Amino acid sequence: MVSCKPLVKQLALTAQGRRVWSLQPAMPLLPGTVGLAGLIFWAGQIVNTLVPSAAPVPAWPNSTALHPLGGSGVPHYRRKRHISARDMSALLDYHNHIRATVHPPAANMEYMVWDEQLARSAEAWATQCIWAHGPSQLMRYVGQNLSIHTGRYHSVVDLVRAWSEERQHYLFPAPADCTPRCPWRCSGPVCSHYTQMVWASSSRLGCALHTCGSISVWGSTWRQAVYLVCNYAIKGNWIGEAPYKTGRPCSACPPSYQGSCSSNMCLSGLQSNQLRGS
Repeated sequence: MVSCKPLVKQLALTAQGRRVWSLQPAMPLLPGTVGLAGLIFWAGQIVNTLVPSAAPVPAWPNSTALHPLGGSGVPHYRRKRHISARDMSALLDYHNHIRATVHPPAANMEYMVWDEQLARSAEAWATQCIWAHGPSQLMRYVGQNLSIHTGRYHSVVDLVRAWSEERQHYLFPAPADCTPRCPWRCSGPVCSHYTQMVWASSSRLGCALHTCGSISVWGSTWRQAVYLVCNYAIKGNWIGEAPYKTGRPCSACPPSYQGSCSSNMCLSGLQSNQLRGS
């Protein structure tokens, strides 16, 4: 039996002096429970998937290289990767689908692309098999979502679907409520995985999968666990800010997009809107 702990909301102060949401483990919770007291825990006959808090942090340096996926644009690597091109595309497709279908509609939602530097940093952390956000020096610059799973799964999307399902508990702040800081309204255990997924300016994604022979998950040892780390830039989840601007899709895109729009998202000429696995 796997025992695990829920999360409680705390405030953290970043190096730049801005407050962000941080969620930390608290009291014990039995497995097989969905959405109680802050822990999202999926348990089935052959599946256990656990999702901790999202980690928000300051902006990523501008030098990060972008690697959009799409047909022949899927990157090819000479060394063994901890995530396949098919899984890269599936994760991007899913994130962009969630971003394109937010409610209320987003006026400034940016199309998400793959970032190899973020993927390498996610890989470096996943291989450590530490069930926590990190490393600390990187957390100053990127947002991070984590998921861990034992047993079989059909698709890598199965590992992230719980993040997007937090939207049912998230109440988007009305513009009139942001005076000037927006309130945080989450009626469920946690919403910060979802808000990181749909943070308008978090347009770069890099993830890694690693199978940990043994990993400690809040006091319990999990064997042969599939560990997914996804890093986002620029960061999201700033306290007092909404994930995106509401309004007609693409009506408030950053100037760098030059008015280009596709599937309700700001889209530049360097990006492909059709993502396919290799």
